[in-house]
Amino acid sequence: MLARQRQAAILDRVRATGGVRVSELAVEFGVSDMTIRRDLDVLHEQGVLAKVHGGATVAGPSSTDEPGFHAKSVRQLAEKAAIATRAAELVRPGAAIALSAGTTTAELARRLVDVPGLTVVTNSLPVAEILHSGGRPDQTVVLTGGVRTPSDALVGPLAVDAIRSLHLDLLFLGVHGISERAGFTTPNLMEAETDRALVAAADRLVVLADHTKWETVGISSIVGLDAADVLVTDDRLTPTAHRVLDEHVGELVIVAGTEGAQ
Repeated sequence: MLARQRQAAILDRVRATGGVRVSELAVEFGVSDMTIRRDLDVLHEQGVLAKVHGGATVAGPSSTDEPGFHAKSVRQLAEKAAIATRAAELVRPGAAIALSAGTTTAELARRLVDVPGLTVVTNSLPVAEILHSGGRPDQTVVLTGGVRTPSDALVGPLAVDAIRSLHLDLLFLGVHGISERAGFTTPNLMEAETDRALVAAADRLVVLADHTKWETVGISSIVGLDAADVLVTDDRLTPTAHRVLDEHVGELVIVAGTEGAQ
């Protein structure tokens, strides 16, 4: 069994049982205690489980925990770059699209600066700055008003009112978490409302999310899994996540080649 496969199996076990012991995993997988500890180190660094003495437990961040944009921007860099590159292939010149707030959508914005004739609606200050700095005169960037969140999103009644009158071809939505029960979630109540307005304004919804978002649950649901026409993610999903998402989203796009990323 490859290390990546073993780590995915360990993560499935942690999520199913709530916790695992190093000694039991070593016997089960026929490897040394040190190998299992290295696996747990990798999964801990990814933020998908919490190491404890002798084993690991489910990672337990608060459902209202909202890291700042800079803190999130240094996580899963390879995955976000690969996801953004694939998502950019869905954008056609002259389209009217929206990019929600998020570090993966910011990566997408960097890949759209040379697409001619775009109209881009966003509630993300970094996304607007990236596109504006591109200086392309045939692009129109519409930045909603609103209250600024820790993740540099503009949210609230002003943002929602600005979005409700719009008709968009595509929405690229970044999310805080994904689960079968809660769908796509965010830790910010006002951001969820603003994101729902963006979803309602777009003909198609494309969700951009790396594998660490699976089974992370924010306090507020944006939409259910079935609402996504496309979900672009990376190839480090657990087998359970792959099965559930494949059943629920319109199209599951797996970006290959990120298994060596940390």
